[in-house]
Amino acid sequence: MINKLLVPTDFSEQAMHALKIAVKLAKKYNADIYLLHLLEMPELVVDGPGPQNTSELPEALYFMKLAHKKFDKLLSSPLLKGIKVIEAAEFDGAFEGIMDYVEKYDIDLIVMGSHGVNGLEEFFIGSNTEKVVRYAKVPVLVIKEENPNFNINKLVFATDLQDDNVRAVQKVHKLALSEGAMLHLVYINTPNNFRVSGEIYKDKKRFFEALKMESPLFSVYNDMSIEAGILNFAEAEKADLIGIGTHGRKGLAHFFNGSVSQDLVNHAKRPVITFKI
Repeated sequence: MINKLLVPTDFSEQAMHALKIAVKLAKKYNADIYLLHLLEMPELVVDGPGPQNTSELPEALYFMKLAHKKFDKLLSSPLLKGIKVIEAAEFDGAFEGIMDYVEKYDIDLIVMGSHGVNGLEEFFIGSNTEKVVRYAKVPVLVIKEENPNFNINKLVFATDLQDDNVRAVQKVHKLALSEGAMLHLVYINTPNNFRVSGEIYKDKKRFFEALKMESPLFSVYNDMSIEAGILNFAEAEKADLIGIGTHGRKGLAHFFNGSVSQDLVNHAKRPVITFKI
């Protein structure tokens, strides 16, 4: 159940795309939205008063006041009418601030906008956000484009059928149930790591037994690369949402071999949701 949504914002167009999706989810689940704007200032500004930082204080105060003005304008917009919104502007690093907020307020889902210029490394408020996707204990929903008709009717989740994927699939299954969506698991088979059908379906049998739930749809999709396979399969299935698993220690690259995760988020026009493995 989604009760608390965290929307980090830099007040950009991409952040607004994410906020609009968060509003739709908040209305559906009667959830609260936590709007967080993080100002990254030099350490001497936030370490405390002293002779060395007095010249930086006016600049810090200016950016804080500017953030609150933007919040006031946003909160008075019709978009947020009827939604409980808790806003905050804080001096903190993007990654540290978001992680602290998730822990402090027991957040259920992070909804983030993405520029998608150079994949996750240029995500939203800088390279720190790649760490958010990698280490967040809660699911992260990444929105790249405006999607006024956002509804989750079909959810594609890519899996390598390894044991550490079981919990992630169970979580995405719960999301699919709450959305009334069809969940479709997919294994991407590539020339560089080609496996015969018998091997894959042997893993599938073991994996589905471990899931201990009603078996979702499952397909094997052959393509030249994993990211191309996920994108092409999602396109063929007209998926509303693409799901992937993340490893905190090694990041998305551990699951998708190298730069696949960056390419996936960079090239995917569809929303992507990540679940920690």
